[in-house]
Amino acid sequence: MLYITRNEKQYGPYDETTVLTFVNEGRILQMDKAIDADTNQVATVGDFLKKWGVKPHVVNEGNLISQLKTIGSELVIPKQAFKDKVWLSDKRLMSLALAGMLPLTGSLLGSGYLMFYFVSLYFSVVWALFFYYLFRTKQVALKTTLSVFFSTQICMFLVWWLLGLNSLNPFYLWVDKPFPLNLFGFIFGVGVTEETVKLIPLLIIYKYAKEPMLPQTVVFYGLISGIAFGVFEGVDYQMNVNSQLNYGDSFLFNIARLTSLPFFHAVWCGIAGYFISFAKLYPKYRLSLYFLTIAVPATLHGLYDTFAGGIGSFLIAYPLAFASVVLLMTYLNDSTKYQTKLRN
Repeated sequence: MLYITRNEKQYGPYDETTVLTFVNEGRILQMDKAIDADTNQVATVGDFLKKWGVKPHVVNEGNLISQLKTIGSELVIPKQAFKDKVWLSDKRLMSLALAGMLPLTGSLLGSGYLMFYFVSLYFSVVWALFFYYLFRTKQVALKTTLSVFFSTQICMFLVWWLLGLNSLNPFYLWVDKPFPLNLFGFIFGVGVTEETVKLIPLLIIYKYAKEPMLPQTVVFYGLISGIAFGVFEGVDYQMNVNSQLNYGDSFLFNIARLTSLPFFHAVWCGIAGYFISFAKLYPKYRLSLYFLTIAVPATLHGLYDTFAGGIGSFLIAYPLAFASVVLLMTYLNDSTKYQTKLRN
């Protein structure tokens, strides 16, 4: 005698003849789990049938045409469901359609800046949803998230394109010099400037915050600001630098500008957000914490840029990028301990 279990429901017990009959009728599947009522042995129905030395044979219910008639056209074309517009209320369907089809609409924008920006925006939304899943807190608000995202790009437009303030940093002139001078150029020029611009939206939202924000909340907004920066920078590179490369390199770096590189920018700004949160929570130590807000991500950023390219990418740059992620997660895991220390 066997008990049959399917979808956590138990049926039976059935004797050998009944089990074989039900299998032949398709009412019990050979892959269903079965329990011997006498020995409590657990196996599949198919295993017990083999043990009993019997071979099931599921008979077709008529020929192909008769089966299709029995199934009916509604299974293939659910006319009534379409008529009732049930699909409009299915959030999973709409999400799936948007995720799969939205990039294609970028082709309607031509092949210029808007198209590159649209595709970059799509990937940034994917990253934002990923960060929201991992780092959201009760303090995270959609309105603030959107404000951070677009204000970062506005800051980039003002600082880089309109005013050209980034060129005022003399260390930018050092990035083309031989090592180790280029290291100072990438840290104090590229790193400090870019990480400072990404911080502006975080400082603004903290200025108007109605309550102290958790470190993880500010880290989340930092990640969003970093992604926004990556979108802006990625479009600029795809329109200019990457377009001058051969097809293979251009394809690779365009993908990198949509995925990994914005992610690195996000992590570095997330680290900055971590230290900003501490500076706001414990103002007695704000001098050192604001210093760390710029110094830590700018150093990681500059070191990565210095060694990115060639064999240095695999030996130094990529391990540094991974270390940045480890560092951010370690900061968050230890935040309670350091808050206790600074509070006392």
